[in-house]
Amino acid sequence: MSTSENPASVQHPITTVILAGGLGTRIGGAKGLQPLHGRALIDWVLDIVSKQSDEVLINVNGAHDAYVRFGHRIIADRTPGWAGPLAGLQSAMHYARHDWIACVPCDTPYLPDDLLVRLFAAVQTGATDAAAAVAAGRRQPAIALYHRRVLPGLDAYLGSGGRKVTDWQNTLRLSEVLFDNAHAFANINSQDELTQANRMTADNLASMTCSAGAPIAAKGK
Repeated sequence: MSTSENPASVQHPITTVILAGGLGTRIGGAKGLQPLHGRALIDWVLDIVSKQSDEVLINVNGAHDAYVRFGHRIIADRTPGWAGPLAGLQSAMHYARHDWIACVPCDTPYLPDDLLVRLFAAVQTGATDAAAAVAAGRRQPAIALYHRRVLPGLDAYLGSGGRKVTDWQNTLRLSEVLFDNAHAFANINSQDELTQANRMTADNLASMTCSAGAPIAAKGK
């Protein structure tokens, strides 16, 4: 894409990985393929992040063929044993073409259309390794932007058995970016939540997006 088409490329090329590698036991199977208003959940996420990214990867374990139709490279976890979202991020950092890597879950169909631009703005000082979204006073640990230089530490953390995203993030020089509308970060984890989301109108879905405030102070080391 040209820079006029892609806001992220005005600042720096960004690879985004959509995390769809979980078992999806609560929702009845591959979460990213569950239907929301006639489209797969991951399709809604792709609509948002593909406009802000220079490369998109999809992290999938065990359902590779079902995701091929979305037209982006499929990557599996490098760490075995269903190690969680950090394993998907780890794989993306090994395979990404670009040094800045964002991650988002496949079950967040309402993400802001300026998400990556705002996260990247928070790392412009050069004193931070990563930026994470904050909504309703809570960090959204699975929605963040990282520089590839954090990969050796992530490899070590996963290799030692670490799995908690927030615990690892707290070892980084991390900025947090406040978003005004917590609904934009709502995820769909169960069939009940999916049924409720399918009852919403298209106008309701469009209104879920939000814009961010200024970055709040960097935290971590």
